[in-house]
Amino acid sequence: MKTVIIGGVAGGATAAARLRRLNEKAEIIILERGAYISYANCGLPYYIGGEITDKEELTLQTPDSFHARFAVDVRVRHEALSIDPDRWVVKVRDLANGSEYEETYDKLILSPGAEPVRPPLPGIDDPRVFTLRTIPDTYRIHEHIKKAMPKKAVVVGGGFIGLEMAENLVKAGLAVKVVELADHVIAPLDYDMACEVHRYLRSQGIDLLISQGVAAFHPSKQGLEVELNNGHVIETDMVLMSVGVRPDTALAINAGLRLNPRNAIQVDEHMRTSVPNIYAVGDAVEVIHLVSQSPASIPLAGPANKQGRIAADHICGLDSRYKGSQGSSILKFFDMTVAVTGLNETAAKAAAIDYDAVLTTSFSHATYYPGAEGMSIKTLFEKKTGRILGAQLVGFSGVDKRCDVMATAIRAGMTAHDLTELELCYAPPFSSAKDPVNMVGFVIENLINHKVRQFHWHEVEAARHDRGGLLLDVRTDGEYNRGHIPGAVHIPLDSLRERLSELNHSKVLYVYCQSGLRSYIACRILSQNGFECRHLAGGYRVYEIVMSDRDVS
Repeated sequence: MKTVIIGGVAGGATAAARLRRLNEKAEIIILERGAYISYANCGLPYYIGGEITDKEELTLQTPDSFHARFAVDVRVRHEALSIDPDRWVVKVRDLANGSEYEETYDKLILSPGAEPVRPPLPGIDDPRVFTLRTIPDTYRIHEHIKKAMPKKAVVVGGGFIGLEMAENLVKAGLAVKVVELADHVIAPLDYDMACEVHRYLRSQGIDLLISQGVAAFHPSKQGLEVELNNGHVIETDMVLMSVGVRPDTALAINAGLRLNPRNAIQVDEHMRTSVPNIYAVGDAVEVIHLVSQSPASIPLAGPANKQGRIAADHICGLDSRYKGSQGSSILKFFDMTVAVTGLNETAAKAAAIDYDAVLTTSFSHATYYPGAEGMSIKTLFEKKTGRILGAQLVGFSGVDKRCDVMATAIRAGMTAHDLTELELCYAPPFSSAKDPVNMVGFVIENLINHKVRQFHWHEVEAARHDRGGLLLDVRTDGEYNRGHIPGAVHIPLDSLRERLSELNHSKVLYVYCQSGLRSYIACRILSQNGFECRHLAGGYRVYEIVMSDRDVS
């Protein structure tokens, strides 16, 4: 059996290695139009910023090392020009000498990946406007910084790569502005969680411009002008475009494969395309979102590797199936960690799921052990069942492992009750006896069991103007004096029982504290004394961060 794989990196290289492990006699050919078969895409920004100093570390496998280990015929700088599904033939060009030839196949795996979006803006082809997707892109940016010695940079797009590049450009000595068309950075985050990232980003000296798009680039005496949609002009020395990627599927289109409206290749659970004997994996394929069961595009290395393995399994007669992606991803930004998995609110609404969300604040480990750092966790759950739908985490140490636990819980279809029962490792340097994941379960369970009701930051204005309601601040005097929601009555939690007579039983009490814990306790006191009560999810902390972000933006 002869399998031809178009494209290396994550999906293609994994498929080739798996094929060889399953079939020592198979003929396996990889066609890669670039010069590298397998490299660390996610590590590219860190070479520019100096965290990775040896460029050889970016290359995971060379054609020679891959051939020596797996006996695979690796042909770099060989571009697949077209596919003839009727003849089972790929037309190939050797980019080294320009010659063309045909390569037959029994099975074909497409792993073309995705390409950076370059909008047709005036000036987009200026040599000082860069994108980052491949090792050659990295070298071009690195050499430009080294030779031209730019002082200022604009990053267009506040996604994962955009923020990683913003950090590493700062570390390379540049003053950086980030321009983002949406109202917040990192699209998988909801706005309230992103506001915390905004605050931290600005604290690191990065100028953030949100809800603003780029209209054009113009050469100037000072360097390069970035014209925004609102007419504002930014003077800079270089630009990094990071506004997303699109499937690189020209081959698939011309071969007649079935694609979705965004030109991603449609595949079944075995990674088979609509054309017999042709499989597709990686960033170019449409997947099913594990939680919503809706079609999705999730260009991540982890899913691409799994898909490559599944395609190879099926070619070799194994019944492996891809059950869907959930978008688990993580970002290190200076000292901050941002991690997401599953659905955010936008996706949950699009899927017409009856959901709610809780916002909890926990510490990375026991507070009496030195070095404990706070983390914010937003968890979406299905109202009726308590099934966990998604999680977003922003903080410092310990974020990664909590997100991994939540990702596992989502994959297993676990509920809030299941989270409360998880027996997770505890010692003071690592966690608390009630881990942050357990706490998420407890908070959701209290809502489902009607021990408390909640309201959210975007409902505060309605609560303030509710004539049948009253805002109640149960924080300490010092906390209240440092800032509070206008119009709130202040009764500290520890005085609440003695001062119940000051409250009107006919009014709905909208209670808040700093993070949500004391307001929950207050609501338990109030409800058992005949009051109707709701507490503010995430507390004053979340409300203040969001309101401050709106003022800055």
